[in-house]
Amino acid sequence: MPRLAYTNGRITPARRATVSIDDRAYLFGDGVYEVSAFFDGTAFDWPMTLERLKHSRDELRIAAPMSDAALTIAVRRLIAKSRVRTGLVYLQVTRGAAPREHAFPKDAVPGLTMTVRPYDFAAQPAKQRVGVSAITVADERWARCQVKSVALLANVLAKQEAKERGAFEAVMVGRDGAVTEGSSTTTWMVTADGTVVTRPLSNDILPGVRRRRLLQLLEDDGIQVEERAYTVEEAASARELFLSATSTTLMPIVTLNDAPVGTGKPGPVSLRACDLLWREIERQTGWRPPST
Repeated sequence: MPRLAYTNGRITPARRATVSIDDRAYLFGDGVYEVSAFFDGTAFDWPMTLERLKHSRDELRIAAPMSDAALTIAVRRLIAKSRVRTGLVYLQVTRGAAPREHAFPKDAVPGLTMTVRPYDFAAQPAKQRVGVSAITVADERWARCQVKSVALLANVLAKQEAKERGAFEAVMVGRDGAVTEGSSTTTWMVTADGTVVTRPLSNDILPGVRRRRLLQLLEDDGIQVEERAYTVEEAASARELFLSATSTTLMPIVTLNDAPVGTGKPGPVSLRACDLLWREIERQTGWRPPST
C-alpha cells in the first residue's frame, strides 16, 4: 500500500485518505487516470503523460483540476515526501462529487487524487531475457478505448482470465479477428523480415506513452516499423511478439495460447527494443538497471 496519498490538495497517510461517496468516479466511472514511472525521483516521459491526461480529460469534458505546472510541482512534492526513489505515481482526475444524476453536474469541482508506490524495475531485465506467456480473449470494451478512463471492468476481467490460465497478459481480439491491445499493455509483432508492427492509433486502442516513445526509438535505430492492423493468426505465427506499458516497460511474449512464439525464446528485435528503452530511461533520468 502507498505510504502517502494526495487528495484534493492535501497529502496524508494513505490509510487516512478519503474521497466523497458521491464522487462520480465511484458512481459512474466518470474519471480518467494516468500512471507514470519515475527513476531516482525523475518522472520518465512526463510531458507525454501530461498530454495524454489532457486528451482523456478533453474527450470526457472534465475540467483541469490545476495547471500542468502546478500538477508537476504537486507530483514532485508527493514523490519527495514519499521517500520513494524509483516507482510509479498514479493520478486520477474525476468530474467531482455531486448528487447522483447521469447528466453532468453544473457546479462540481474536479477531483484529483495521487499515490506513489515503489516498483522493482531493476528486476525487469532478467524477466525480459526469459519472456512471458499470453492468451487471447475477446475484446469486450466500450467503443472509446483511446480515453484512459477509470472504467476498466472489461480489462479487469481479461487480466483475471489470464491470471487464472497461468498467463502474464490477455491479448484482446476484436470481432474482425484483429488484435487490438493487451488488457494493460500495447502489443507488438515482429514479422519474418524483421519489421515491427503495431496497431495504428484509433478509438480501438489507448495511445500508449511507451508506444509513442518506442516508435521513435525503433525508427531512429533503423528498425523498420509499420502501423497496421494484424490478425490473431498473424500474431500466432509471428517471429516475435512483445508488450509495452508504463509498469511492464517492455516484455517479450514467448508463448501465445500455450504455443511457442517463434523459437519460444525472446528474439533479437525484442531484446534490442528493451535495450533502446533502458538507454532512453538512462538518458532522461540517469537511472539504469544494474544487470543491463
